[in-house]
Amino acid sequence: MPRLTPLAFALALLLSPPLSLATQASETGTEAVTTFTLENGMQVVVVEDHRAPVVQQMVWYRAGSADEPKGSSGVAHFLEHLLFKATDTMEAGEFSAVVAANGGQDNAFTSFDYTAYYQRVAADRLELMMQMEADRMRNLRLTEDNIRTERDVIIEERNQRTENNPRALFSEQMNAAQYLNHRYGTPVIGWMHEMRSLDMEDALSFYRTYYAPNDAILVVTGDVTPDEVRALAEKHYGAIPANPDLPERIRTEEPPQTAERRVIYRDARVAQPYVMRSYLAPERDPGDQDTAAALTLLADILGGGTTSFLTEQLQFDSRVATYSGAFYRGVSLDDTTFTLIVVPQPGVELQEAEDALDAALATFMETGVDPEQLDRIKLQIRANQIYERDNVDRIGNRYGQALASGLTIADVKAWPETLDAVTEDDIMAAARMVFDKRRSVTGWLMRDEGDTVAETLTEGAEEAEVIQ
Repeated sequence: MPRLTPLAFALALLLSPPLSLATQASETGTEAVTTFTLENGMQVVVVEDHRAPVVQQMVWYRAGSADEPKGSSGVAHFLEHLLFKATDTMEAGEFSAVVAANGGQDNAFTSFDYTAYYQRVAADRLELMMQMEADRMRNLRLTEDNIRTERDVIIEERNQRTENNPRALFSEQMNAAQYLNHRYGTPVIGWMHEMRSLDMEDALSFYRTYYAPNDAILVVTGDVTPDEVRALAEKHYGAIPANPDLPERIRTEEPPQTAERRVIYRDARVAQPYVMRSYLAPERDPGDQDTAAALTLLADILGGGTTSFLTEQLQFDSRVATYSGAFYRGVSLDDTTFTLIVVPQPGVELQEAEDALDAALATFMETGVDPEQLDRIKLQIRANQIYERDNVDRIGNRYGQALASGLTIADVKAWPETLDAVTEDDIMAAARMVFDKRRSVTGWLMRDEGDTVAETLTEGAEEAEVIQ
């Protein structure tokens, strides 16, 4: 068992040079935000909330699965696991044991554009968390045994979450068809055949390249003051040297998509067949979030709940579907997707469900946005934004995700007003822009019963088919 005692070591860190003078503080409603930059390039964001003696520290690295070298898919997530192993001063597993012994919670997660680590503890334990997090930013010590055992862990994780889940396998193929060249087409967890070959050099190379203060964002939320965080960050993170060889964050660009694509995934384990369609869509860009705001509201209007347009058209009126939804995630470094899903009623063929989806979209493009529905959605969004301020985790995630994906503090603060300013015409313009079948992938998740796919899915010179 790991030792469940407070941290029994002290780091001999020198004080860093003075902080950057680029410090700003502001308030959005009751949300007080201060940001500054350490001399070594580490960005620090402090969001104060003194209602409870709780604090959350999050360290976000601007390095996710889309930043991995080709042929080493899954290494970002692999390294995330390995960061809980030993350092020069801590034993493997001791980090989380110390957090738990101090009444806190910790974890980590990896996405396409970032890897993040967090601890949620009593406010008076913040320095201990910074001390440990700074330690593993530069002092990770791995063994070949660590590599073998943790590689087995991530392979088993893929088996449980993906290989044993037809929906996950289907979504993976949809992404691969949507992104022919960009790394968003590679799963975050990695392709199995590449995960099996990940080794010590893969992990350490990624670690040495990206795990540096000038590639990191520290987000502290809760019962703290900016001055307190400034002093602690300077003491524990400020002494870590920047990586002068940090590569510029340039991604492989996706070629223009000029032909609609189709994916047909058959699996005997499928309990509920359904239709999914994704369209390439622009992400939220720094200083230019208007289109993303319109797409965010479009997703809510079309498939955001029981009163959404697709629900009324496909579930209540025609009774073609048991479920329908629309999804758009605008926080992304590069082009993202706008996705629609239709789960047909028993006895309804997938082709019928897809035809009904197309008919519903055509109707929407003719009738436009219901002003009353738009007002209701905006009211719900404003309420959610207020409730979100009660959760230090959600606040930290909102700022961390945005900054790690290329947005700024100003963009995050402007987002509520940007959403509120969206008009019906803005939404329809965004819909006309995104609903271009030449930039889409339509997929059928089917039971594998030995039947053949409808000929209507295989005809057409511009259709690229992926069958598994």
